[in-house]
Amino acid sequence: MGSVDYYEILNVDRSATDDDLRRAYRRLAMRWHPDKNPTGDKDSEAKFKDITQAYNVLSDASKRAVYDQYGEEGLKGPPQQPVDDIFAEFFGSTPFTYCNNARGRQRPACDGSGFGRPYGAGDQGGGAPPRAPPVETKLACTLEELYTGITKNMKISRNVVDSSGRMKTESEVLSIEVKPGWKKGTKITFPGKGNQQWNQLPADLVFAIDERPHHMYRRDGKDLVTDVRLTLAEALGMVIVLPTLDGRELAVDVGGGQEEEAPMVRPGYELVVPMEGMPIAREPGRRGSLRIRFDVIFPDRLKRDARLQIKRILEADAA
Repeated sequence: MGSVDYYEILNVDRSATDDDLRRAYRRLAMRWHPDKNPTGDKDSEAKFKDITQAYNVLSDASKRAVYDQYGEEGLKGPPQQPVDDIFAEFFGSTPFTYCNNARGRQRPACDGSGFGRPYGAGDQGGGAPPRAPPVETKLACTLEELYTGITKNMKISRNVVDSSGRMKTESEVLSIEVKPGWKKGTKITFPGKGNQQWNQLPADLVFAIDERPHHMYRRDGKDLVTDVRLTLAEALGMVIVLPTLDGRELAVDVGGGQEEEAPMVRPGYELVVPMEGMPIAREPGRRGSLRIRFDVIFPDRLKRDARLQIKRILEADAA
């Protein structure tokens, strides 16, 4: 084996895992980076390059196998990845500028920590990387779910940059608590749970409530609206039973029943049932109204005696 021992440079065993290598490189690179040695010591710069070169070889499975068998001589070939690129990839940023006058490389992007800010980060404040734009997706809910409330568990997969600067995919289950009365377009934000790109903070993940159509009810603000068809005879007095969104049966008296005098149910007539509409999210315990709109079906034909009898009743009532 050649004179260079990459394992000794990183101070790790020959059986070191990828995690061992990453920890060793992070510790030594932060110690020997030229920006941490303001005296311009050439030995520290050479040490830093040796550390990065050792990590470059040992963190690559194919290069490590060649090195273990043939030593440094077996790696001779195309140029290795530049030192600054390795450091930038590992720490998840563009290459750092050098801030030390003694080395003649003063740049205006210094932040006082000994390292320079990443190129192009001056507008982000203190060198903080920018955050990727929010990622928005629809969360489909039935009207029943928006009436009673529900917790939905959503499995997501996203791209992230790990501690070594490599892109990987990870999965996670998010619990989304949908409150009773929430409307279409209501947004739930999970900060930093979206995809990540190099040199950026992870995007926020935003779920926007989307309401599925219901076969019987439609929503109008805080109210529920439904249409009911009745024959003329039914419109003159009966009890209809409607299923509610929370599984009850709601009995509604149509036409006045046993009342001495009641409104006439006619085409387009709307009967309002208070507190049977949608929950009001900001006012727990309160609901809107249920509005029942009637379509009255008139008979196509009536016998002469029936027509005369109805006419006498209506004339008497009008008098």
